[in-house]
Amino acid sequence: MADEVKALIHATAIARGGACVLLRGESGSGKSDLALRLLALRWADGLPIFPEIGETNTTADAVFRLVSDDQVILRREGEGIIASAPATIAGKMEVRGIGIVDVPTIASARVVLVVELVVPDAVPRMPEHHSAEILGVVLPLVRLTPFELSAPIKVALALASAAAELGQEARSGVSRAPSA
Repeated sequence: MADEVKALIHATAIARGGACVLLRGESGSGKSDLALRLLALRWADGLPIFPEIGETNTTADAVFRLVSDDQVILRREGEGIIASAPATIAGKMEVRGIGIVDVPTIASARVVLVVELVVPDAVPRMPEHHSAEILGVVLPLVRLTPFELSAPIKVALALASAAAELGQEARSGVSRAPSA
């Protein structure tokens, strides 16, 4: 498509049940480490993945899959953003101390959440709602500390919530407005 809007960003994208989260942060901030721990996270079959819209997961939905590590191609598709990997790094992840490894991947997924990796003092106990605008699409944004033991669970919960909210908006015709 000639007028397709695309971008290549420094981030890691990982998806569960077709919903993708972008992990953003400075080099060395823990994007790949958190993604690796998400890949190891497995929910029990039948656990509601998007409870507000009545969907439950299957075995395939119960696990996270890497979309892309370190660099992510983003393209706008309608009112959404689709993430994919550059061909040169598809299916690969850099694991500090080990090197480049092959990991389970999916070719692309719709981005529904942005997680900004920050130091512990930058994570409020009761955060306000924030958003990030990417290619003209407003997405929910949360700030997390990547090396906390609970970080993968927090990402999974935030991703399920963002995906459910997106489903509610699609049914109602409401769209998000940007916030700081």
